[in-house]
Amino acid sequence: AVDMSAPFYKLGLFGDEVSLVVAFVIGIFFGVALERAGFGSARKLAAQFYLTDMAVFKVMFSAVVTTMLGVTYLSWIGFLDLSLVYYIPTYWLTYVIGGLVLGAGFVIGGYCPGTSVVSAATGRVDGLVYVAGFAAGTLGFAATYPFIGGLLTMGDLGVRTLPGVFGVSWGIVAFGVVLMAVGGFAGATWVERWMAARDDTSASAE
Repeated sequence: AVDMSAPFYKLGLFGDEVSLVVAFVIGIFFGVALERAGFGSARKLAAQFYLTDMAVFKVMFSAVVTTMLGVTYLSWIGFLDLSLVYYIPTYWLTYVIGGLVLGAGFVIGGYCPGTSVVSAATGRVDGLVYVAGFAAGTLGFAATYPFIGGLLTMGDLGVRTLPGVFGVSWGIVAFGVVLMAVGGFAGATWVERWMAARDDTSASAE
């Protein structure tokens, strides 16, 4: 049998100090990748909401599918023990409200927290302002947590997974998500071309 060797931190292969170093190194590489992809620019990120550049959708969906397939295959070959993976409980109402707030901030500011840090690291003023804003919000949340902590657990459904909810195997869910990704990528590309053609038509009319 293949010896289980992941998740490394959960199995005690390294401690808290090393985990912070690992997280820092991974974060640096992730930030470089975001900048190289152009995600340090609010213009490129905001273009997602105008349907003119669906790169954010494609990259995020690619990340989801890559991670999902990696976890699935590693568990199948016995390298990854899924029982050691922590599942976050589902607080559906909290997630809906939080998603709307984050989405509104994304539309207004043109960044999410991660991309704003990348933007600030490259010296963009709007990125620096955004980082200052979400840092102030984080401190404000921490200060008021004793009063609003209950908001974090609204709509508690416990730990839920798609295989458990639909009563199917992980493989079926993975296959379904891959099909969704293929359809999503094709649809996003079609939308980009349609918007470009519309803009060209408008420009010609003027």
